[in-house]
Amino acid sequence: MRRVYRYVFPEVKEQLQGWLTAAERIPDPELRKQAIDSITHKEFHCQGGAIYASANLPMRGYLIPLIVAFQTISDYLDNLCDRSTSLDPEDFRLLHQSMLDAINPEAALVNYYALRKEQDDGGYLHDLVTTCQACIRELPSYKLTEQSVRNFVSLYIDLQVYKHINIELREKALINWWNEHKADFPQLSWNEFASATGSTLGVFMMFLAACDPDLPEAEIERINEAYFPYVGGLHILLDYLIDQEEDRLGGDLNFCTYFNSMSETTERIAFMARNARDKILYLEHPKFHRMIIEGLLALYLSDPKVRRQPEVKHISRKLMQKSPLTRLFFFINSLWIRAKSDPITTQD
Repeated sequence: MRRVYRYVFPEVKEQLQGWLTAAERIPDPELRKQAIDSITHKEFHCQGGAIYASANLPMRGYLIPLIVAFQTISDYLDNLCDRSTSLDPEDFRLLHQSMLDAINPEAALVNYYALRKEQDDGGYLHDLVTTCQACIRELPSYKLTEQSVRNFVSLYIDLQVYKHINIELREKALINWWNEHKADFPQLSWNEFASATGSTLGVFMMFLAACDPDLPEAEIERINEAYFPYVGGLHILLDYLIDQEEDRLGGDLNFCTYFNSMSETTERIAFMARNARDKILYLEHPKFHRMIIEGLLALYLSDPKVRRQPEVKHISRKLMQKSPLTRLFFFINSLWIRAKSDPITTQD
């Protein structure tokens, strides 16, 4: 945690300030608005992802810019699709081709906006992609992890396409997609699978693993088993848990609402947490991954949104009961939330 607060968060802030300056120069007003909003409202996504750089400080000069740029692409495109002037799944897929290109250092850039009316971002998305590519070239074992990264990103893109199409079509599309994968994950329901695909943590863990020049191939498989579906599923179910009121008011899809009751919600999130804790024991440096898991629980359950939702607050208490480490991180993060007095801001 000392590394995170001393090195990682300040460098994340510096990276984000640079991307915010670039976003403010975007010529198209709609693209500019969504790029700025994705940074100013979702800073904590980059902070959380960049914690992986704390496990290899000598490589943080590549890991932090890579994680921040990749997560910024994710958040920007999520905003474009959420608040979209289009409901075209091909438009969404072409936008997200930028994520596949970002993880392929040999990929050529294309016009990712070709299927929508907003076109001119002044090179913003291309710059994010090329930043990722340049950093990836410096990771000594990336070739070993590249297929796993591509698998994670491909599933993430499928989710983004299906969940943003016409509201009358999206649930059927998501369930049909689940039917293609459910034989591999019989322990999950369709909404749990979809939640797990929405996490970028598996990608960031693979970036970290690729920093090891002597990375064993067996470790890659162990990372896959721990992060998908368990660490990733825990991550996104917690996100949906605290956003239920907000999503209900906004008419947005929320996978926690598909559980039959709050007790089932608690039970299934606890299932993800329990399996995540078990699986990370087989990874190198399990204490680091345990910090990630307990930190996720603390990050989301200490969010001010929890206090405004009595049922969610009740679930929060249940989930923290069995983990003193979660309660410790909850306390630390609560102090951090109160102490933050200099958020990312736009220039006057």
